[in-house]
Amino acid sequence: MSSTKVGKTWWKETVVYQIYPASFKDSNGDGLGDIPGIISKIPYIASLGVNAVWLSPIYASPQHDMGYDISDYRDIHGPYGTLDDFQRLIDELHKNQIKLLMDLVVNHTSDEHSWFKESRSSKQTPKRNWYFWRDPKYDADGNRQEPNNWRSIFGGSAWHYDEATDQYYLALFLPSQPDLNWSNADMRQATYDDMRFWLDRGVDGFRIDSMNLMSKHPDLPDAKVIRPKEKYQDGSEFFASGPKMHDYIREMRTEVFDHYDAMTVGELGFTKDEQSVSEYVAKDRHELNMVFTGDIVDMDFGPGGKYERDDFHPRKIRHITNMWQCALPKFDGWNSVYLDNHDSGRSLSRYASDKPEHRIASAKMLATYLLTLAGTPFLLAGQEFGMANLGKDYGAESYIDVEAKNAYNAILEQRGGAESSMGDVLREMQLKARDHGRLPVQWDDSPNAGFTTPDAKPWMTINKDHVEWNAANQQDDDDSVLSFYKHLLQLRKDHAGLLVYGSYTPLKERRPGRWSSDQEQSISAAKYDGYEVLVSNGQSEFADGSVRLGAYGTVVLLKQQ
Repeated sequence: MSSTKVGKTWWKETVVYQIYPASFKDSNGDGLGDIPGIISKIPYIASLGVNAVWLSPIYASPQHDMGYDISDYRDIHGPYGTLDDFQRLIDELHKNQIKLLMDLVVNHTSDEHSWFKESRSSKQTPKRNWYFWRDPKYDADGNRQEPNNWRSIFGGSAWHYDEATDQYYLALFLPSQPDLNWSNADMRQATYDDMRFWLDRGVDGFRIDSMNLMSKHPDLPDAKVIRPKEKYQDGSEFFASGPKMHDYIREMRTEVFDHYDAMTVGELGFTKDEQSVSEYVAKDRHELNMVFTGDIVDMDFGPGGKYERDDFHPRKIRHITNMWQCALPKFDGWNSVYLDNHDSGRSLSRYASDKPEHRIASAKMLATYLLTLAGTPFLLAGQEFGMANLGKDYGAESYIDVEAKNAYNAILEQRGGAESSMGDVLREMQLKARDHGRLPVQWDDSPNAGFTTPDAKPWMTINKDHVEWNAANQQDDDDSVLSFYKHLLQLRKDHAGLLVYGSYTPLKERRPGRWSSDQEQSISAAKYDGYEVLVSNGQSEFADGSVRLGAYGTVVLLKQQ
C-alpha cells in the first residue's frame, strides 16, 4: 500500500463502533441493555480511539424483529429509555469527539405503525398506497392465491391476506413488517421529515437498512421457479435495486443529507458486482458515501443459503478484498471495511480460530486485516477484545433469533420432524446465526458478565467463556487483544496518509498444497530489505529481509524512507 491523493473528509477518517442496544449494557437490572447503559460506557468507548458509534435501532417498536419493525420513527423504545436519554447520549458522545450514526429502517415499518393502521383501514384511505396492496389471484379450482410467488426473506410467502379489505399486503421480512411503497411521493416526504427530526437533534448520519429494496419492479411479477418442489421462490430479481432506486437515493441526499453533511452507508443486499456498486458510491453519482455489499459476511454460505455448508478458505477473503480495494478507487468511491455485524456470527469463530491455543493470535490477525485497509472500518462491540460465538455445546434451543429459528424449523419440518437429522444445520447455526453477533457484551468475569446485575435474567444467552474473555481482564494487559486494537487504531491515525488514504496493490498469491492458517510459513530470499516492522501480532519473525509467520501470524512492514 502506498500514499495517494484522495479527497479528504471526516467520514473517511472515521472508525465506527457498532452497538447493539439490547446487548451492550443494562443500567437498571431488567436484563436488557439501554441508553443510560451506553452512556455509562462512553469513557471506555473513547479510550479505544474510535470516532463514531453506530447504534442499531432504538425506535419505538413491538420488537418482533429486534427493533427493525418500527412503530414510531420519532420515539424511543420504552425499555431503552427516553428521548431525553437519547439527547444526553448524543451530547456526551459529542463532548468526547465521537459522532453518532443511527440505523435508518425505511424499507418497511411495523404493522403497528400509524401509517399502516390507516393504510389497512380502507381501500379508499389516502395512505392505502403508502404500502403494497394487491388483489388475490385464484387458481382453476377457485382457491385464493397470493398476488405472486415471492418468498419472504425469513421464509414462507412474502404476501399476507387482510380479510377486512380482501387484499394482500407485501412484507419481505416478517408478516408484521409491511414494505413501504417508495413510489408514493407523500410517503417519501413524510420519511424525509422523520430523518430531519433526528439530524436536527445532532445525529451525524445513518446506516440505511435494506437500502436497495426500496424500489421494486412496478409489475411485481412472479419469480423464476428455481426450486420446483417449493411454492415460493426468490424474487430478488424484481425487488432488489429496482428501476427507481437511484432516483430515490439521489432525492434523499439532495433533500436531506446534504443539508447536514451526514455520513451515509447503505446495506446493499443481493448486489455484489463492481458496476452495480459503482452506481451507488461513485463520487459523481451524488448518492451514498459507501455501502455494505455483504460478501464478507456470507463467504461460507452454501449454494442453497446460509444454513448450508461451504467452508471458509482464506482465498475467499483475499478475492473479495482484492476486488473492492482495487475497484473503488477507479470511480472515486469509498470502501466500508468490516468483518462482524449484528447479522452475522463472529468472524473469530468463522474465519480464524477461537481455540484457546490460537484465539489471541487469531483475533490480532483479524484486527490487523481490518485496520490496515483503505476505507472506513466498522467494529462490532466486543470484537475489540476477542468475543467469539457460542460454543458447540449450545444446542438449537439456545438460539432465539427469528431468522435462525424459522430456518431450523422449516428444515426440520422438511425432514419429518426428526431432531436427530439436524446435526448439519446446527453446525451452520453454531457458525453463522445472528445470535452470535448479538450476545451480551462481556465486560467482566462476574455473573452475567457485568452486562446486567448478577440476579437479573439477561434477555439472551451470555457466553460462558466470559469468565476468561472479557474487557476487564484485558484492560491493563499490554499483550491483550484489547491493547492490540488500541495500538492499531492509534497507528491508523498516525499513518492516515498510508492506512486510510493509501492505494492497494495485491501481492502474488502463494499456493502451498495443503497449507492452513495454523501452520508456520516463511517468505525468504531477503525480499523485504529496507523495511521495518510497523506492527506484529507476536506470531512472526523478521530478520535479514525475510519473514517467518507462525500459526495465524501477521506482520505489517513499512518501507524505510
